[in-house]
Amino acid sequence: MPSKEIKELRQSGELEQALAMAQNELDAAPENIWGKRNISWVYYEYLKRYAQEINFEGFIENLQKIKELNLPEAEVMIFDTAAYQIGSMLFKIQNSEPIDYARVNQIFDIVKECHFTKPSESYSLLMKAFQKGSQNWSRFIEFTDWWGLENFRQEDYMQEEYNNRQMPALADKVYGSYCKKLIDGEAINSFGTHREVDKDKIKSFLPKLDVMIDKHPEYRYLSYYKAQMLLETGSKENALASFLPFAKQKKNDFWVWGLMAEIFKEDKELEFACYCKALSLKSPNEFLIKTRYLFSKILVERELFSEAKAEIKNIVSVRQSKGWKIPNNILQCTESSWYKKADDISNNKNLYEKHCKKAEELLYRDLPEHIVAIEFVNNNKKILTFIKDKKMKGFFNYDGFVKNPKIGDIIKVRIEPVGNDGFHRLLTLENIEDISVIELPKSIKEVSGIIRIPEGKDFGFVTDVFVTPDFIEKNKIIDKQELSLKAILSFDKKKNVWGWKCYQIEL
Repeated sequence: MPSKEIKELRQSGELEQALAMAQNELDAAPENIWGKRNISWVYYEYLKRYAQEINFEGFIENLQKIKELNLPEAEVMIFDTAAYQIGSMLFKIQNSEPIDYARVNQIFDIVKECHFTKPSESYSLLMKAFQKGSQNWSRFIEFTDWWGLENFRQEDYMQEEYNNRQMPALADKVYGSYCKKLIDGEAINSFGTHREVDKDKIKSFLPKLDVMIDKHPEYRYLSYYKAQMLLETGSKENALASFLPFAKQKKNDFWVWGLMAEIFKEDKELEFACYCKALSLKSPNEFLIKTRYLFSKILVERELFSEAKAEIKNIVSVRQSKGWKIPNNILQCTESSWYKKADDISNNKNLYEKHCKKAEELLYRDLPEHIVAIEFVNNNKKILTFIKDKKMKGFFNYDGFVKNPKIGDIIKVRIEPVGNDGFHRLLTLENIEDISVIELPKSIKEVSGIIRIPEGKDFGFVTDVFVTPDFIEKNKIIDKQELSLKAILSFDKKKNVWGWKCYQIEL
């Protein structure tokens, strides 16, 4: 067999002679595995040459010839090696503008008939190359299903470094691209303006996505995509539960609130608040065009025409400054009767601020609410001390949540501890106006009885409730007087004991 001669010829660059010799060998015994192997490596050398020259026609011709040898499935070496040249050609195709996706399709149609080691470095490179142009490649889902998400190597789950920058892991990028394709759906007309989402495919994919989210919480955007997919399948509550951890991390990104508005579309007040929050954030105006337009439609529905006009004017101003065409839907707004009659206002900042807090509270719906009593208020520092029972007490800054808190007020809060000294971050606060509809915290009680004021002292006790000197002096209380009072549980740090103190007296 001329294997040695063919190898020497191709390694020395004499490919025409190598090909002629290999072809003669194959013609003499078309099914002989050695003849197929020898000529496949000649085709590979041409593949390598044409990849370097970016000669697509020559490249695809030789890739096709390798495939048409119909090598057994166990013959993976030639394909594993060719994968690097396939990747090289794909990267070059996708680095040109516009990307010729017909060529990407041609390569895929051949590659899917080839055999590779799975998992392997070369197989991962193949995924990396095809994933690069996934955003606008209509067959990425088909390719990924063929490639198999179970074929990532351990290294593919780890972040990569490029030019001293940390880049997302290959698995993170692929799952993200796959999710976006499922969410976008398939075009059902030639212009791509009408698309159809495959809900069954989403449902079958979600368990795989859940596994990835559990194993790799650092892949932060996967929760976002999961929420979008759940919305597509009609599961709004599950979408919210999935989305909240991500939303908390990305709460300063306007588009997070756009999705929150979509989740709460049936609750018009919450939808409105989410748009207000989105537009209150510091974002480039050109990014907010769609959000402003959607919000303007809601404003018109509420007959807030001046506010709607302000949003439309902002859109027009941004598009004009960028030299962009004003689309028909915006032009129709500017020609409408409501627009022409509406007053001119410069912006809607006050409107945003009025409703932002309601939207922000949505982030903490998954956290428990606690009904607590206010034990102490420092108005100068805007700090109040709260207590629920002997196990739960602390303090937080109330600025922006409540105006005039008083000792004994009952409030419903969501809080999270910060440090170990009792300070908490206040997340949500609701005043309880009608305490008859709630179960009072164990830190509050009402007592009646006769006050005992020890001889020579300016304080007293009703049962086990301490009455401070200022209460006694202010209300001119005397020993053995009948009183009804409200008391709050309090911890005496000096004595290291719990006790009750009066905060309100009813004579």
